[in-house]
Amino acid sequence: MNIPDKARAMAIFEAGWDVSRVEENFRILSRLGEGVEPPPGSESDRPYSRFMAIYAALCRHHMKTWGTTQRQIAAVAAKNHQHSVHNPFSQFNKPFTIDEVLAAPPITYPITLPMCAPLSDGAAAAIVCNEEGIKRIGADRRRAVRVAASVIRSFTHRPLEEPQRNVGHLAALTAYEKAGLGPEDMDVAEVHDASAMGEIIQAENLGFVPFGGGGPAAERGEFSIGGRIPINPSGGLESKGHPLGATGLGQIYELVMQLRGEAGARQVQGARHAIQENGGGLVGIEEGAVAINVLVK
Repeated sequence: MNIPDKARAMAIFEAGWDVSRVEENFRILSRLGEGVEPPPGSESDRPYSRFMAIYAALCRHHMKTWGTTQRQIAAVAAKNHQHSVHNPFSQFNKPFTIDEVLAAPPITYPITLPMCAPLSDGAAAAIVCNEEGIKRIGADRRRAVRVAASVIRSFTHRPLEEPQRNVGHLAALTAYEKAGLGPEDMDVAEVHDASAMGEIIQAENLGFVPFGGGGPAAERGEFSIGGRIPINPSGGLESKGHPLGATGLGQIYELVMQLRGEAGARQVQGARHAIQENGGGLVGIEEGAVAINVLVK
């Protein structure tokens, strides 16, 4: 995926929405950011995916609606880059402070470069089997992790003012019901953070905080290893990388390592329940499809 022509490389994301009405899609989604004026010098003149501009518009809408700040979004990125230092499979292993994230080259307000996932090459695989399969392949039963729920859900036609109908939130509610667990039972999570704002949105969708509460919780350190509910101990897409088709299973790999107690310096102590969220495409104002998996030690 990582090719020298960056403009061409970024174009891979253009297939993620209705390609027959790209300009109309972009205009509609860009308007979400109206009401928050970007400061001078906060727009990059280098090529990047237009999805970053859409993420920025979603950021500004969240800022306008809930009072989320750029510093809170930067806190997510700084936390994930700190986590990545302990992940040998992470594309980036450089730590950042919140102030360094804020001072980094801008993409489009309020997003700066360390808040964004890179283009990544990568691969991931998983063995899924029943009890008989474990015996047949000679695996150690003690290292097996149970899939308590696996849910895939398509987008909803919802107005922006109804986040409780977000496809990710509805999928999470179904997954919790199937698993017989709730957000309060989760010990660790891996979520889709193509930009740092994605983690804030998904923390809210997964019920870890009320809608609008993701930014303050991130700034308080609640999503850090050692915090109330560690999110993206792998470093997230922002650091670990985002190889698209391999991203979801990469998240599963991290959570399996956590539940086995084999994550080394990034281990979430005592982790027994984990949740993974990954989404793709864009229809209307949200992901075209979302996958939620709940894993149990």
